[in-house]
Amino acid sequence: MKIVDLEDIKGSEREIQGPGWTSRRLLLKKDGMGFSFHETIIPAGAEMTLWYKNHLEAVYCVEGNGSIEDLATGERHEIRDGVLYALDQHDRHVLRGGTEDMRLICAFNPPVTGRETHDADGSYELVED
Repeated sequence: MKIVDLEDIKGSEREIQGPGWTSRRLLLKKDGMGFSFHETIIPAGAEMTLWYKNHLEAVYCVEGNGSIEDLATGERHEIRDGVLYALDQHDRHVLRGGTEDMRLICAFNPPVTGRETHDADGSYELVED
């Protein structure tokens, strides 16, 4: 059994920040669960173009608001507390913060190692340990 307290993640090597996001990585590849599990904060007004070419991601909003735009179709969807989106086709997208910070709970498959940050095209490199 694993017990992880978010307060222990804040300020540690498992809290990673980049332009427009903070990711608190609660479970990583080394935890052996077959996926990684994160809390991600997107500040109000942030905008990022992302493309997880090497990972599938499911994201559940538990606080705040924003939107996601599918760059292949131009479709835009509102995100708010209670909305989940799944990037099941390695979808290239724009994630936008709304009028308040978004707090998102995310699962990645394959799991991240914890060292990843977004590269030039908005993806995470597939890191092998």
